[in-house]
Amino acid sequence: MKTIRGKLLVYFFVFVILFQVTAVSIFVSSNELMRTYNNSFQRFLLLNSISQKSETLYTETEKFVTEYESDHHSYYVVKELLQQEKEKLASSFYDIDPIEMKNYINLIETFIQESELTAGFVIKDDIEQYTYHLEEARNASGYIQEATLELINLELTAYQSFYQDLQVRNQSFLYFIIFLFITTIMLAIFFAIWFSSGVTKPLNKLSQAAKEVSSGDLLGEPVTIRSKDELKLLGDTFNSMRSNIHELVEEIKDQSELDRLLKEMELKHLQSQINPHFLFNTLNTLSKMAYLEDAKSTSALIDSVATILRHNLGEIDHHVILNDEVKVVKDYFHLQKTRFSERIQFELHVDESCLDLEIPRLTLQPLVENAFIHGIEEKEDGGTISLHIFQKTDQVIVEISDDGAGMDQGKIDQLMSLGKQQDVHVGHSTSIGLTNVIRRLQLFYQLSHVVEIDSEQNKGTTIRLLLPKRRTG
Repeated sequence: MKTIRGKLLVYFFVFVILFQVTAVSIFVSSNELMRTYNNSFQRFLLLNSISQKSETLYTETEKFVTEYESDHHSYYVVKELLQQEKEKLASSFYDIDPIEMKNYINLIETFIQESELTAGFVIKDDIEQYTYHLEEARNASGYIQEATLELINLELTAYQSFYQDLQVRNQSFLYFIIFLFITTIMLAIFFAIWFSSGVTKPLNKLSQAAKEVSSGDLLGEPVTIRSKDELKLLGDTFNSMRSNIHELVEEIKDQSELDRLLKEMELKHLQSQINPHFLFNTLNTLSKMAYLEDAKSTSALIDSVATILRHNLGEIDHHVILNDEVKVVKDYFHLQKTRFSERIQFELHVDESCLDLEIPRLTLQPLVENAFIHGIEEKEDGGTISLHIFQKTDQVIVEISDDGAGMDQGKIDQLMSLGKQQDVHVGHSTSIGLTNVIRRLQLFYQLSHVVEIDSEQNKGTTIRLLLPKRRTG
């Protein structure tokens, strides 16, 4: 499978190779021009050097004649240098007429020979001969100057042609650079548009499909991506994910419908066992009979039972205000106080301004009931259960405390983790445990931290509800 990174690397190397080839071509062409220019310049220098050294050699020859007794080392050095530069002529002026070049070389050789003859006759002290050859050397030196000027003139003529050619090449280089610049920009734009379209088009398709999914459309057309890179894998994965989400949603709907039917069946089954209206009417009848018989305590007790039962059999998914829950707890306290007399003590400390807060049904009574069953009931000397409601900044705090058996930290962690479906704290009348209350509070307020538990074995337990004054969900 091709990758986006691989494509970028290929495009990068193509541009690098293109620029390298162009740079090498420009370097080779420039180097050729420099070599031609350098050869022409070196020939100018050679001709100028030959002209200067021929004059110097003639001067040294005259000194040889007039100052015979002095040292003539410089004469031999200049003659040797002129001889060496004469030998360079054949290789340097390959594009000049060979006959003309040969005549020039012969003229230099004649000049050197006449200089040597002059020196030789000076040594022999033959005044007639060295005078004659000195004159010939002077004439040859003059001819060399004239011939050198002619060669320089020929070189200048050739250089003028070379210079014109150089100007044409420079102009061509300018056009080539402009062409290269425009071509490079066009290629870069073309590759940029081509490559970006290959990335943005699939991303636009994926973005559009994602918007469809976010709006709830899970049955849209599959995203089709023709490239063979990571984007195709992303598109195929997205199609698979959308299909899986659709299947999962349908499965959840089916499961939800099944749960609803099961709960409805369970509720009807319970209702078939106990007719609430019949039970309420019976309790009301008993309460009135007890009142008529002047058994007011018994009448109040029956009223408390009826209130608790009516509250517990209400819609579990409906919320109530905190005041309703507190009334049920007071009735529960009344029942247990009547049952256990002075053995059990109940304390209420309620801030009335907090009682309008909405709360899930059956929140406080299960907690109070659990505190009684698992904290106080088994103690021979009894105990105290307290309900404390107060507000703190943006929260209403509800504390249910007992001085009973308590529990260890492991038990607290187990309850707070909600790891088990069945709850060990089961009440007598509601069958609703602590973890059930915690979970319903979390779902109702859309918060995870709504309950705190402080407990020590044999010292008691405090369950603290942290209820926000406004629901976040």
